[in-house]
Amino acid sequence: MKNIARALVILLLIYGAYVLFIQYGSAPQKKTDQEEPQVSNEEESGKRLKMPSSGLLSLMGKSAADVKKKLGEPSRKDPSAYDYEWWVYNQGKDQYVQVGILNDKAVTLYASGSGINAKPFKIGESTGEVFKTTQVSPFVNVTDKGNTYRFEFSEEDINTRPTVKIGGMYVQLYMDKFDGNLSSIRAFDAETLVKQRPYEVMYRGKLTEPEPVSDKKWNDIERASEQQILDITNVIRVKHGLARLKWDEGAAKVAFGHSKDMKDNKYFSHVSKKYGTLKDRLEKGDVKYREAGENIAYNYVDGPAAVEGWLNSEGHRKALLSPDYTHLGVGVDQKYYTQNFIKPWQ
Repeated sequence: MKNIARALVILLLIYGAYVLFIQYGSAPQKKTDQEEPQVSNEEESGKRLKMPSSGLLSLMGKSAADVKKKLGEPSRKDPSAYDYEWWVYNQGKDQYVQVGILNDKAVTLYASGSGINAKPFKIGESTGEVFKTTQVSPFVNVTDKGNTYRFEFSEEDINTRPTVKIGGMYVQLYMDKFDGNLSSIRAFDAETLVKQRPYEVMYRGKLTEPEPVSDKKWNDIERASEQQILDITNVIRVKHGLARLKWDEGAAKVAFGHSKDMKDNKYFSHVSKKYGTLKDRLEKGDVKYREAGENIAYNYVDGPAAVEGWLNSEGHRKALLSPDYTHLGVGVDQKYYTQNFIKPWQ
């Protein structure tokens, strides 16, 4: 993904016949037949929107105590590579929320699923309705601590993940271009948006960077990202009327091995020169399966962003939403992400 050829390899192994089926799905998709976003070249995004007084986005900038009062105790607390700590709320099978807490304040959040109060937006609303009420520009300007930044959006960004300014926060709108609706939202304060830099940026002044991450912390972040990817994948599957996937530790070890191999050897492919195809890697990992598939991603800011990227790629989406798989293993090595889907032998 991101100017790197994308491919999905789905392997079907049938004992007795040993038939191997490989499918590639890397062609970029044409725009769906939806209403085009309203684009202004002169104004920043979000001029028509007001800061919400209730709902999830109203928590931005509030204290950790306020977040806990509103949402309760998190299911778990996950580290991030951007200084904040994720408070993860994953109690329901069809709702998922992460709130980033830094210095006792909510500085970012991500939300996906049904019935979430995301005013002034509505997750699941058609893209056409979103663009009727939300003014989207090819850029968004950010000022933070005397520094100025201009994040510029590609045409693909505008149609699938634009960011709009609402009061003092910035809200990224993840659009499902296949279903034609708002898939999820992510909000940032100015400093967090600059630290993550999900778009091309021009700036004047200092480019704010997150604190360096130790090897030990990276290990913790990677394990947390793997769980987040499983959680979000399952919320998406439930939304589409599919069964949730169970964690498979063997497939996860194989997935992590592939992410590490790609990072260490600086390549991006489903086929490893050293370890071979997905079939080869699963067999070496002693993973018994009837059907298997793989998604890979590189250079996304974190796990949630990688899942949203897979959702908008036809081949990768087929694996995410396949009714044939029952288990999932995820392996993350810094910004290399691998999903291994399987249907085990019973």
